[in-house]
Amino acid sequence: MSQQDTPYNLPASSTATANTRVDYLIVGQGLCGTLLSWHLFKEGKTFVVIDEDRDNSASKVAAGIINPVTGRRYVNSWMIEDLYPFAQQVYTEMGRHLQSQLILLKDLIDFFPSPQMRDAFVNRILENDTYLHSYPDQNEFNTNFNYDFGCGLIKPVFMVHLTRLLRGWRKYLKDHGCLFSERFEAAAVTVTDTGVHYRGCQAERIIFCEGIGAMENGWFRLLPFSAVKGEALIIRCAGLDSQHIYKKGLSLAPLEEEDNFWVGSNYQWTFEDDRPTEQFYAATVLHLKHWLKVPFKVLDHRAGIRPAAIERRPFVGFHPKQQRVGILNGMGTKGTSLAPFFAHHLVQHMLHGIPLQEEVDVNRFNRILSHS
Repeated sequence: MSQQDTPYNLPASSTATANTRVDYLIVGQGLCGTLLSWHLFKEGKTFVVIDEDRDNSASKVAAGIINPVTGRRYVNSWMIEDLYPFAQQVYTEMGRHLQSQLILLKDLIDFFPSPQMRDAFVNRILENDTYLHSYPDQNEFNTNFNYDFGCGLIKPVFMVHLTRLLRGWRKYLKDHGCLFSERFEAAAVTVTDTGVHYRGCQAERIIFCEGIGAMENGWFRLLPFSAVKGEALIIRCAGLDSQHIYKKGLSLAPLEEEDNFWVGSNYQWTFEDDRPTEQFYAATVLHLKHWLKVPFKVLDHRAGIRPAAIERRPFVGFHPKQQRVGILNGMGTKGTSLAPFFAHHLVQHMLHGIPLQEEVDVNRFNRILSHS
């Protein structure tokens, strides 16, 4: 990409070779690592990203849905009024930079699984909720779906092309010499009073955005992580309107390939490994057969494990005993909306001294981390 193509350009000194000196080392190029490096890039800082590009990382399995409401009572997601416009701005800007559309405006058709859920939805509308709306023609979807208790409309809802985002940014990093495409080796890190050293590369700080790997990280493994496994099917189903995301227990979200949809996800709190399971496959196919009136074909089955925080707030900031070692993690199931905001929040803290929000500052676990 030439200088005319973009308002930002990586500093020439950021080439990832032996004896490189940069401002930051970033471990992981999932959603957090991608967005953190993007915000540092905009600030003109130099960095190297270390990532081995695993196919089953949680960021590559997720659908990238940004839904403003959550739970069985349809309450607004935490901080959604701030997160929504910021996420839209960041993904739109990154899309312009990568010359690729990354974020799409959608709406969500919520098929009520029970009268109780329908009543909860209606009650929230009566409370003047911003995002919930009655759907004018309750029979509009009868041709393609089975549903007994009506449907509601949630809008606006966004979808982010996460695969396109991660691949596009990875290519940009590689083309500009800012990527170590390899498995990170913790034993190769040395932290001293003068900086952080990793295989001939020296930086002022190292920031871990390694997803589930943080649960074995020597500095941060004592944080109250909660590993959550998710699974999804990719199906082909002709005839469904791709402007909508559909939900009835599971979500059915359109993909960029015509007639392809992502179906998921369940959240498993206990599991044996990160591989797809026969149980999810069988249960989801059965669910689709009862829900859909049109034929479908399963194309793929994916699974991944994401690190969430038990208290459902991200981990952002620096180790209380080692201020050169930081973390951006624990985004959980809302990562697509949370990560743009808190990656920027961390950069503003590092570069401009803006205090971290107490709810996300990793130093709320000062006593626990002091033992790591």
